[in-house]
Amino acid sequence: MDHDLVFARDGFKLYRGEAGGPQDPEKVSARWRTARDRLHLPETFRLHDWRASKITNDLDAHENPVEVSANARYPSPGYTMARYGRRRAEGAKKLAASSASRIDLSSLV
Repeated sequence: MDHDLVFARDGFKLYRGEAGGPQDPEKVSARWRTARDRLHLPETFRLHDWRASKITNDLDAHENPVEVSANARYPSPGYTMARYGRRRAEGAKKLAASSASRIDLSSLV
C-alpha cells in the first residue's frame, strides 16, 4: 500500500536520505513549483512534458536509442522507439511529401 506517497526510482534522491524512499507528494509538488517558477515555465508545464521533450530531442539528434532508453529508464530500446520513434517517422514522411511536391512528384504523395 503506497499511502499516496511518491517514490524516487533507483539512485535518484529527492531529498537528503535514502534513495528510492517515500517522498511526501506535497513537498515534491512544492519543489517542482519552485523550479518551474525559477525557470519561468508556464503553470501548465508538467515534469513529464520535459522528459518527453528530452527523449524526442535526443532521438532526433540521432543519439543511441539504447542510451536514450537507459537514461529514460524505460525497460528496453524497443519500448522507447515504440513510444517516441513514431514521431520521427511521421516527421520523415512529412519531409518526403514536401520534397516530392516541390520537385513535382505529387503522384508519390
